Amino acid sequence: MDKLFEYSNKLIRETDTTFFRYMYNEINWKSRMIGLVGARGVGKTTLILQYIKQNLNLAETLYVTAEDFYFVENRFIDLADAFIKQGGKYLFIDEIHKYKEWAKELKLIYDYHKELKVVFTGSSVLDIKKGTSDLSRRAVIYNMQGLSFREYLQLFHNIQSNIFSLDEIIAHKVELPDLPHPLRLFSSYLKTGYYPFAMDEDFGIRLNQIINQTLENDIPMYAEMNVATGRKLKQLLSIIAKSAPFKPNMTKIAKMLSASRNNIADYCLYIEEAGLIAQLRDQTGGIRGLGKVDKIYL
Repeated sequence: MDKLFEYSNKLIRETDTTFFRYMYNEINWKSRMIGLVGARGVGKTTLILQYIKQNLNLAETLYVTAEDFYFVENRFIDLADAFIKQGGKYLFIDEIHKYKEWAKELKLIYDYHKELKVVFTGSSVLDIKKGTSDLSRRAVIYNMQGLSFREYLQLFHNIQSNIFSLDEIIAHKVELPDLPHPLRLFSSYLKTGYYPFAMDEDFGIRLNQIINQTLENDIPMYAEMNVATGRKLKQLLSIIAKSAPFKPNMTKIAKMLSASRNNIADYCLYIEEAGLIAQLRDQTGGIRGLGKVDKIYL
């Protein structure tokens, strides 16, 4: 366990605190159990490390990742027991979906250790949503998106902007004194500005890794797909990437992938829940409105 503290303290000390994501101020950090869910690469780990560095006593705080080899032979509940005996008050668990029985053990930690506050993150959005049903009355779940245009301007171009509502934007009440002609940067934002690591030299490689991990591991594991079906997800995303935004013809896409029409609708839903696409649905009410998609966006 000493190694966990050593690793935790090192990461916290090295965390940059010059830029904070929007979610930092939206989370009620006083809650006993907090879940932070979002697509891979949007900055969840950095956010929780920033909070620790800015607000907590390191002697009472432990950050761990569920991918650590420590959890090959040790359970979350055992870690919590040992941590509390050493005066621990704040436990942060990253990539929690990597641990098989995470939801059940978090439930036990919540019930057995009322003095302990737990924050966990998960990148496998589908798996987290499946598991949080066991924690519905215990954990407060926050869904973290990628960079907004305002955050993009601040992070990459050092341009400050107020927060504007959708109504203000539609009514053309937005003024950016430091950016009188924003369209050029907005176009750049739409291409590469969603992820905080967009300006890194290896951006393309990291983005491909995120997509592959999501399509090859996260979704198939959640939906219990075989390898062949997993490949169809890649083919489907390729079709969407070449056409988006577009109104999907599910029958035509099904023929292209040699799959049933109903399966295509399910695949699109999985990819949407994983944060890789967005689907615009019509306002048809009742049962007829379910699953009716007007447009798909990448």
